[in-house]
Amino acid sequence: RGAGVGGASGERQAMQAHVSIILPVHNAEPWLDECLRSVSQQDFEGTMELSVFNDASKDKSGAIIEKWRVKLEDSGVHVIIGGHNSPSPRGVGYSKNQAVAQSSGSYLCFLDSDDVMMPQRVRLQHEAAVQHPRSIVGCQVRRDPPDSTERYTRWINQLTPTQLLTQVFTSNGPTVIMPTWFCSRAWFSHVGPFDEGGRGVPEDLLFFYEHLRKGGSVIRVDQTLLLYRYHLQAATHSVREATIWSHRVCFLEERALPHWAAFTIWNAGKQGRRLYRSLTAANQRKVVAFCDVDENKIRKGFYCHEDSQERPKPRIPILHFRAARPPFIICVKLDLTGGAFEDNLRSLHLQEGQDFLHFS
Repeated sequence: RGAGVGGASGERQAMQAHVSIILPVHNAEPWLDECLRSVSQQDFEGTMELSVFNDASKDKSGAIIEKWRVKLEDSGVHVIIGGHNSPSPRGVGYSKNQAVAQSSGSYLCFLDSDDVMMPQRVRLQHEAAVQHPRSIVGCQVRRDPPDSTERYTRWINQLTPTQLLTQVFTSNGPTVIMPTWFCSRAWFSHVGPFDEGGRGVPEDLLFFYEHLRKGGSVIRVDQTLLLYRYHLQAATHSVREATIWSHRVCFLEERALPHWAAFTIWNAGKQGRRLYRSLTAANQRKVVAFCDVDENKIRKGFYCHEDSQERPKPRIPILHFRAARPPFIICVKLDLTGGAFEDNLRSLHLQEGQDFLHFS
């Protein structure tokens, strides 16, 4: 590890911890006190350690960590502090990997430095993870400020157990969000580590996809166990939408489209056409139609793919959704049409996963 904050502080416990809380830190001064207090208030009865990696913070984060190290050690929580003070940070993926590598717990509880855990978080997620060794365990969240991302928060908290696996292609990303992740070290080692590309890399999404490729399951503890903060400094904001889009399209083509000989894209507008153009030529040929409710689009009759190398250029019919045939890839944003879209979809009595998948 680099100079500065230095190597691991405190001797390794003779007994391996049950749970390591994995905490990457970069300039987290405004939130860190509350975050670390929430570590000290956990009601978990087993042994717990906190593994912090300070990624070149230039604020008072280091001093706050040191202050809490004493308090936590006094209350029986072993604290390991690693980090570096290079001019620039190495990124979230690197920091999480380092924090995992220097820790010893059989289970890993991921925590972001701007979030706050409820006292029962470690206990309840540990119980679930013991029952489901090949899973990522998440939880419900409370957003702060409460009105910052209402649709996204509803989605996080209300997905059904089946949807945790079927809605993995949407622009929302992982169906249990990274700051709520809890899993066994053995499973993390089997799937990971995180991509260390740094700023602009959706390391949580890439890890989540790899987890699913390896047959991992997704479990959510249906209690609010995390205060999940929204602010503009969050690392999430550094990832470009186009980067995430291309990862999502590749994952859809790898995981879902091989099972379908033909499919319909639900949305003849911009998003639907963008998806069509992003597909490989082989998958474009599987698109038998677009469907929509917009009479103007349906009246056009077809969509012509002007950039296609094929001759004649493909002309894809545009149908009313009742005239179209499943399976559907749905490129309509959920929860935006006052329930009209959801009513239309329900009226077809289809099974999510088998007859349709959400992509928006």
